[in-house]
Amino acid sequence: MGTHGEHDVLPGSCGEHVLQEQHGTTDRARSFYDRQVIDHLNDRMRQFIARQEMMFVSTSDAGGDCDCTFRAGPPGFVHVIDQHCLAYPEYRGNGVMASLGNITENGHVGLLFVDFFTDIIGLHVNGRAALVGNAEVTAMSSLPASMHRALDAGGGRRPERWVWVTVEEAYIHCSKHIPWLAKRDKAIYWGTDDARAKGGDHFGVARDRAS
Repeated sequence: MGTHGEHDVLPGSCGEHVLQEQHGTTDRARSFYDRQVIDHLNDRMRQFIARQEMMFVSTSDAGGDCDCTFRAGPPGFVHVIDQHCLAYPEYRGNGVMASLGNITENGHVGLLFVDFFTDIIGLHVNGRAALVGNAEVTAMSSLPASMHRALDAGGGRRPERWVWVTVEEAYIHCSKHIPWLAKRDKAIYWGTDDARAKGGDHFGVARDRAS
């Protein structure tokens, strides 16, 4: 949604406010802002995040070019530090670091948690992100014990670094169009470089580039 206080005291961007006026949804939108948008994580939101095993992360670089990615881990892999801050681990990946690179240029980040299995609801968390190293986390004794336990994990389950998010907005993603899915067991090969375990050339890009 974005927060731009120079427009007025409402959440959201100037662009969304203009479109609301053009399309006659201003009253409906303001009702949503008043009822559902807050600038912190309340108790229910913190409990919800503590149960999640996945989320979607949106970033953009200094020029505004965007990237949306997926992050997953054990339940509660996103750690709520307090009502204004959360942190999530970055595990070993393909080495591209597209999202992290964007964050170093532009700290705005949008997180979307969707529970497809139990609550059938979503939660948006928008804010400012920064990269934090494992050594810094180790030195912060006041952080949740779960973060320190994560640093003791072996192999590919040990974070390489962390993304620290200062929360600016949090609000519901309604359940209306979220499918109710059945969860099944799946082997997870943490930290692997095995191409087959990572999906191989599923979309045929390597074949296309070689032709």
